[in-house]
Amino acid sequence: MNPNPAGSPQQYPAGGPSPYAAPPGSYAQPQPGGWPQPGAPVPATAERGKLATVLLLVSTVLVGLMAGLFFAFDVSVMPGLAAGDERTYVTAMQNFNSAIDGNGIFGMAFVLALLASAASAIVEFRKGRRGVAIWVGAAAVAYLVVLMITFSVNIPLNNELADVGDAAKLTDFSIVDKFKGTWVSTNIVRTLLCTVALTALSRALVLYGRATR
Repeated sequence: MNPNPAGSPQQYPAGGPSPYAAPPGSYAQPQPGGWPQPGAPVPATAERGKLATVLLLVSTVLVGLMAGLFFAFDVSVMPGLAAGDERTYVTAMQNFNSAIDGNGIFGMAFVLALLASAASAIVEFRKGRRGVAIWVGAAAVAYLVVLMITFSVNIPLNNELADVGDAAKLTDFSIVDKFKGTWVSTNIVRTLLCTVALTALSRALVLYGRATR
């Protein structure tokens, strides 16, 4: 005899599984702790992931800006000044240096490029993304050399140029020869090092994208 004649509801053992329950592992199963609630705090791992992304992007942008600045001096500013007279050379470079030294945005970007790169390398290393960390670390080292050259060669020459005073009263233009030789050469080196750093950061971005996909 059929225990469940047509038209009568199906009976299930008390406490037994419901046939309408979603199987374990299906999309309908809530995660431990229940369904995510609107406005719930973002997990710490997600916050750290955002920090790693921001640091890497900021490093790349800032180093790129510095590379562009140095390159502009290499291909336009310095050749253009060299084509003019020495008094104009002195006056123009004094004005360029004064404008850059007094620009807080430039100063912040100049130093933050190194800090962001170093911090990014540390974060990536701790995350276990060693390949990314190596490339970012290489970029930080290259940019550190840029800072060392700047503070040991370019800035002292800039200060020496500022000390000559009014170019209209200047009779000894040996400082111009120093700029055309030493300053221009070291600026080319700074451009090359920033380009190396930017290339390393670009490679790091590619590896970071693959690792976090």
